[in-house]
Amino acid sequence: MRAFTASAIGVTCTAALVLPLAAPAGAAPDTPAHETAAGSEPADLPGSTQSLPLDPLTAPSARATGAPAGEQGLTGRTVHPFSMVGVVWDDVDAELHGTAQVRTRAAGTHRWSGWQDLETHNAEHAPDPGAPERASGAVKGSTAPLWVGDSDGVEVRVRPEAPDTRATSAAPVPLPAGLHLELVDPGKDPQDLPATGAAGADRAARQEGAVLPALSRSATEAAAGLAPAAKPYIGPRPSIVTRKGWGADEKLREKAFAYTSTVKAAFVHHSATGNNYTCSQAPSVIRGIYRYHVKSNGWRDIGYNFLVDKCGNIYEGRAGGVTKAVMGAHTLGFNTDTTGIAVLGTFSSSEPPAAAVTAVSKLTAWKLGLFGANPKGKVTLVSGGSNKYKKGAKVSLNVISGHRDGFATECPGARLYKKLGTARTTSAGLQGR
Repeated sequence: MRAFTASAIGVTCTAALVLPLAAPAGAAPDTPAHETAAGSEPADLPGSTQSLPLDPLTAPSARATGAPAGEQGLTGRTVHPFSMVGVVWDDVDAELHGTAQVRTRAAGTHRWSGWQDLETHNAEHAPDPGAPERASGAVKGSTAPLWVGDSDGVEVRVRPEAPDTRATSAAPVPLPAGLHLELVDPGKDPQDLPATGAAGADRAARQEGAVLPALSRSATEAAAGLAPAAKPYIGPRPSIVTRKGWGADEKLREKAFAYTSTVKAAFVHHSATGNNYTCSQAPSVIRGIYRYHVKSNGWRDIGYNFLVDKCGNIYEGRAGGVTKAVMGAHTLGFNTDTTGIAVLGTFSSSEPPAAAVTAVSKLTAWKLGLFGANPKGKVTLVSGGSNKYKKGAKVSLNVISGHRDGFATECPGARLYKKLGTARTTSAGLQGR
């Protein structure tokens, strides 16, 4: 998510807007251009990724719009169906100084959206420097992925930051090398996958392995192996939709798991995928993020440890066990001994739903309680290196922090960030503090 900049992600559909469309371009969806070097995906793999290299936009039509020199993109074209879109580049340490915008066409129609901003990550979501996951050589820089729904047409433009007219050189800041447009089809929901929401969660609970049911406080303590005489500060376990429940294709991720020694804090994020999804679509949004993180970003698995949708449903994120200290890739410099929770949506100017904030409170009361952490307390973490704290710096942070507390970024959005005080108080109360 772009540092210090709020994105305007509103979809404005215009009926019957027709552009000259090229024939479907790029590799077939099951053999994306940047994946074929390592072997194409099996034909029966659910979902797909199209990776299309961006071109210089130097046509007269582009110049007529006032596009700055150095702009890259793709003109409007028909592509294989997709529902999520993002832009990646070669060097994870390179920053995109500029704007990335897309517009898409709803599948089977002539209806194009207005231009929508992609929030640039600028390396804020990534494995920590020096971590084996980052040292793989496959990790890329990227924007946040944007959920656009079922689409079959796309246009993109990436514009460099305007030059400083006071500087001796008026040249624009160059864009990162290797810009590609990533079009993600999350695949179909697993057979009989229930809708989310309260009724959907009840139905899901009947499917073996799809949901970890909510537990009472005493049952939670027993499940954690605590003696009956003990009086721990731990909240009751909330209902959690498992990876099986949201349809994770376990063949995508690395087989091994990565752990840290404990969980001292939780970082709250917004996914910046936009708010134009229904709760029944949340599993598809998560599958899209998962595929984008693995296939487009080059990570070992989805970066977040948990995700929460607008209806307050909680989902297991990175594999390795919801009760364990799984190493994520959510807060650059502070992935060690922390857990990352992403609320699906964009909350720079939109209020987060109360159900989502309550779910964050319930989740942190339980997860942090497993490791003896006080949601209203402070903790000292050692930075692995970020744009806010140098490597090795000892930083005092809230046990429940926003992403911006560890990295100079707009995430988790100003509106969600303002709710974290409420989340801390509620979470501590659920722990019995």
